[in-house]
Amino acid sequence: MLQVCVNGARDRAEFGALPVTPEELAAAAERAVAAGAEDVHLHPKDADGRDSLAPELVGAAVTAVRAAVPGHVRVGVTTGAWAVPDPRRRADLIRAWTVLPDHASVNWHEPGAEAVAHVLRGLGIGVEAGIYSGTDAARGFLASPLSSHVLRVLAEVTDTDPLTAAGTAESLVRELGRGLAAPVLLHGEDGGAWPVLRAAARLGLDTRVGLEDVLVLPDGSAAGDNAALVRAARRILDGR
Repeated sequence: MLQVCVNGARDRAEFGALPVTPEELAAAAERAVAAGAEDVHLHPKDADGRDSLAPELVGAAVTAVRAAVPGHVRVGVTTGAWAVPDPRRRADLIRAWTVLPDHASVNWHEPGAEAVAHVLRGLGIGVEAGIYSGTDAARGFLASPLSSHVLRVLAEVTDTDPLTAAGTAESLVRELGRGLAAPVLLHGEDGGAWPVLRAAARLGLDTRVGLEDVLVLPDGSAAGDNAALVRAARRILDGR
């Protein structure tokens, strides 16, 4: 499965055409799915371009994207602590969502991760457990009673060195082990994004690509948009 991560916590200072508004997110998701993406992950943003968990902003973003992509394509959002540092406030905002995404990512190294995951599961929202390399998240997740009740595990490689990122990815996958009840989606970021995507292809794992993770194509040239990144990823995954 290839997921597209259309914007992430980036802003337009990093990428001038970053999709921010619901309409922009919808257009970006539509083009990315047409290019070969099978799932969508997005960060709803406020008027200043900052990530938000506010019910009205989450609802507008999810509604717009759902209307733009085929019905079988799942749409998910972030619950990153950088948007709302207080875990209780984060959980309260999620409980107030009136338009529910299909899934939401929960970074397991962040304070309150299990509580947030419980709230999501109570609402019927699939949990993507974000396990960052270089943290104790894998150990904590494997010890959690929720480890067998998540939609998928996002194995997130924070090593951005293109020479070492693939090795870091394989170490993270080994740390998670083979006994997981959920599928693993392996991905990297910036300089490590393409090496890790190739590692995911070798290992037969789900993966993702998009402007959240990387702004350049495999040859180092600037990516025009998410669809260009997805097309490049599909060529790698299809062995072309």
